[in-house]
Amino acid sequence: MAAGPPLSLPSVGPDPVPWDTALAAVLGYARGRRALWFRSPGHPEGRWVRVPAFGYERFDCRPPVAGPLGDDDVLVAEGLHGRLDPAGWAAVRSALDEAGPLADAVAVRADGRAFWELPPGELSVLEEPGTVGAGLRAVGRHGPGRHRDHLLAALHHRRPDLVPLLDSTTRRQLLPHVEEGDSGAEAVVHRELLANAGAFGVLETAASGLLTPSGGVPLTRLRLHDVLVWLSGSLRLTHAVALGRQTREWAALRA
Repeated sequence: MAAGPPLSLPSVGPDPVPWDTALAAVLGYARGRRALWFRSPGHPEGRWVRVPAFGYERFDCRPPVAGPLGDDDVLVAEGLHGRLDPAGWAAVRSALDEAGPLADAVAVRADGRAFWELPPGELSVLEEPGTVGAGLRAVGRHGPGRHRDHLLAALHHRRPDLVPLLDSTTRRQLLPHVEEGDSGAEAVVHRELLANAGAFGVLETAASGLLTPSGGVPLTRLRLHDVLVWLSGSLRLTHAVALGRQTREWAALRA
């Protein structure tokens, strides 16, 4: 399988990310396991089990939700960001009702284009109002305080090629790189995707080719970018790379 060029991602760090490191990190995120001591009625004495180390199976592999935004979307978001208490659930559910029409307007404006296919002006304040960037900023304002991450996760799962998946970790990584005229942190994501279009194209194809035959789902380059930024910002990149290089997908690639 062909390799790609290194990825220049200032939001990840000052040095380019080697392409094989990026692929190993994605495989580690998708397939990595961690040990958990588990007690159950059948094994009250407890035993060690291997559970997913990251959110790929709990979030990305969840089947797409159809119809109006609702309770199922909150469940999907919990798979990535954790369980909500009753008040948090109600807040996210209400925010989905408010933000849903705004997300629909973003999709109309995009007119079938993926996020990385949009012209730079769609993420610039100089061409507002009505741009995709302005729409995404309006969506973010409906995030219910500390549960804003759940709202954006739900909306990204509905439109994984259009709505960036930002959370508190990735936002901190992205905001220092916002430039004058940017509509928000989403503009940084867009700029890095455009600057690394070739590398992300090869990475997207390679990851899909390795994950889907074993029951996984493909990840868009928008989600791949998010995974790399999140792993870096949460200090898990090295661990994910090590896990990825232990997977059978990596072994098959090397063979």
